[in-house]
Amino acid sequence: MHLVAIERANVYERDAIKSGIIRLLAPLGGMGAFVGPGERVLLKPNMLSAKPPEAAVTTHPEVLRAVVELVQEAGGVALVGDSPGIGGIDRVAERSGMLSVINETGAELTEFAESVEVSGAGTFKRFALARPYLEADKIINLPKLKTHEMMTMTCAVKNLFGAVVGHAKAGWHLKAGADREMFARMLVELYLLRKPDLTIVDAVIAMEGNGPGSGDPRQVGLLLAGANAVSVDVIAAEIAGIPKKLLYVEQVAARLGIDGADRATISTTGLSVDEACVADFRLPHISDVQFGLPPFLKNRLRHYLTSRPCVMPEKCRLCGICRDACPPHAIEIRDGKLHFDYHACIRCFCCRELCPDGALDVKDGALSRLIKILL
Repeated sequence: MHLVAIERANVYERDAIKSGIIRLLAPLGGMGAFVGPGERVLLKPNMLSAKPPEAAVTTHPEVLRAVVELVQEAGGVALVGDSPGIGGIDRVAERSGMLSVINETGAELTEFAESVEVSGAGTFKRFALARPYLEADKIINLPKLKTHEMMTMTCAVKNLFGAVVGHAKAGWHLKAGADREMFARMLVELYLLRKPDLTIVDAVIAMEGNGPGSGDPRQVGLLLAGANAVSVDVIAAEIAGIPKKLLYVEQVAARLGIDGADRATISTTGLSVDEACVADFRLPHISDVQFGLPPFLKNRLRHYLTSRPCVMPEKCRLCGICRDACPPHAIEIRDGKLHFDYHACIRCFCCRELCPDGALDVKDGALSRLIKILL
């Protein structure tokens, strides 16, 4: 059985968070069960972009602080690393509040700059992952519980996509992002290459709606932890009430028989799932061709059926971040306006994920809107 711990934590108060994480890890053996003296321990928070903690885009700095201190108390050397979706790691760490924690605790900020190529054993045969991620003695995964417009939920497994360095992320979106299940398979296969030793989820304030960068903070008041990241995701989704049919990573993991994907093999401790469940957790706006059409017809109707990004001109500063981040280069700035090539767009929503101003919205394709009216 895989054990997932659930603990109540309503505020990001320093002592409360640390004592909450100590209680959270106690049934798992405490931090000492995962960290040995002298081991270099990479903490992998969500450092998507340079947003303040209250935006709920990144892992909260007090969660990071507590884990750094517990790693150090266990005799480990704490490293903090990620490859942000936008901006340098120093800027993201400073704006998110993590840099002050790193400086105050003596942890080491580790930029994911150099990649090492590793061989995959599944559909994807080659991955280039950050050297510090592969060379750390132990990895502690520190995701934020958030919705995700492509994968529905981003938590434990999805957070590991940060091990892909910089612009290589766009390449993966271009290679696998046109198909949600294929992208989910890539995430699962990446996870299998270097599984984290421990996952601790920041769900004190989660993100609902159109996450992972443009959603709304939602008070959930929870911390979750487990040694198996897939199991942690299964329980997190159950707490958030997300239908299994929308959980692409979990579906792929179950089909592949990945350890931890079967709910029957997972037990929980601390709060029960029923006690932890969140009512009316708002999911992202997702509309796709999901009604059993043959592939050739799906491809022809895709432009008219699927959701697509659109600009809100009153919010857009024409900063060009979405254009530069777009994997298929389907966005351009022309005549003082943002223009989308929807036939080239792969609906990965990287543009919305990385827009610093929340200036991009989502709208259904024309045929999809008509179907909804008729139904």
